[in-house]
Amino acid sequence: MPRIKLETRLAVSADMLWKTIGGFNALPQWHPSIEKSQTEGEGKGAVRTLKIVGGPTLVERLEHVSDTERVYRYSVVDSPLPVSSYVSEIRVRDNGDGSSTVEWSGEFEPKGAPETDVAKMLQGIYQTGLDNLKKMYGG
Repeated sequence: MPRIKLETRLAVSADMLWKTIGGFNALPQWHPSIEKSQTEGEGKGAVRTLKIVGGPTLVERLEHVSDTERVYRYSVVDSPLPVSSYVSEIRVRDNGDGSSTVEWSGEFEPKGAPETDVAKMLQGIYQTGLDNLKKMYGG
């Protein structure tokens, strides 16, 4: 299964960053492509519906969350994206010097599009969010 991973070092503590991005419903607060998020349920098994700015809606399910590890993993339930078996993870690491690193990774099977095109599209989505975090907190 193809895997992608991007990470960015930020000039903010891991705890502060996790408060911003660690909520399963928090994407609109830091990702400029997400207009709205609605969540049904809490904890593992919760489902969020994301409205893309000027575009479609995606439905994702929370598969794992740990505030102590500062990580959550989610899967796509329904999406117009050309993927199947898509699972993604957002993790925040403490760098020990007052800064932190956010990692965003995903595994997927391409569906109806070449693997390289799908990987490039997902990397673009991740990078847009990570670039905005750099604007918010500095690198």
